[in-house]
This record gives sequence, structure tokens and C-alpha cells, in this order.
Amino acid sequence: MKAFTTIIFLLISNTFMTCAWYGHLKFKEMSWGQNLGLFSVILISWGLAFFEYVFQVPANRIGFNENGGPFNLVQLKTLQEAITLVIFMIFSAVVFKQRFEWNHIVGFCLIIAAVYVIFKKW
Repeated sequence: MKAFTTIIFLLISNTFMTCAWYGHLKFKEMSWGQNLGLFSVILISWGLAFFEYVFQVPANRIGFNENGGPFNLVQLKTLQEAITLVIFMIFSAVVFKQRFEWNHIVGFCLIIAAVYVIFKKW
């Protein structure tokens, strides 16, 4: 159950993070965001990033094996990065209509292979 909770929290956290880091690039297309200055955009992004941390910190505390969770530190970080890329790929495809090339797919498969190697008990 702790693994599931950790992964769900990481998914939510990374959704907020991706919106904070990249969502502002679409503000100029929205009527309310056309005249925002950089400082305003930073404040909005920080507001979104707050919710990233609301889920990220508990995910790491719940998932960390020294706190009774199922993952060691390297596994937590690897899981975090893989989830970040999944969320980013979905976000960029849906929000930015990004088309993925073959090299993007190959690179993503290599990251999945890295997750396998890190989690495999040798």
C-alpha cells in the first residue's frame, strides 16, 4: 500500500511541477495572461510548485525504506524521474501538441530500461 501511495503522490506532484515549469509558456495565449510580467509568472509558478511539494515530500517520506517504505533513496529518485518524464510527455502532447519523434521514444525506452536495472535485485 505504501508503494501505491508513493506512486500516486508522485504522479500528482509531478503534474503540478510540470504545470509550474512549463504551463506558463501558454499564458500569452490566454486573455488573462497576455500582459503578465515575468515576476507575476514566477509567483504563479511558485504557487503551483507549492502543491508539488505538498505531495512530493509525503511521497518521499512514505516511500523511503528507512521510514518503513518499500524504496531506497536511489529507487525513489529513479521512480521520480521516470514519472516526471511520463507526465511531461503527456503534458507536452496534450497542451503543446508536441509530436514525438523516434529518438524520443527510443530515449524513453532506455529510461525504462534504467528503471528496470535500478530496481532489479542482482
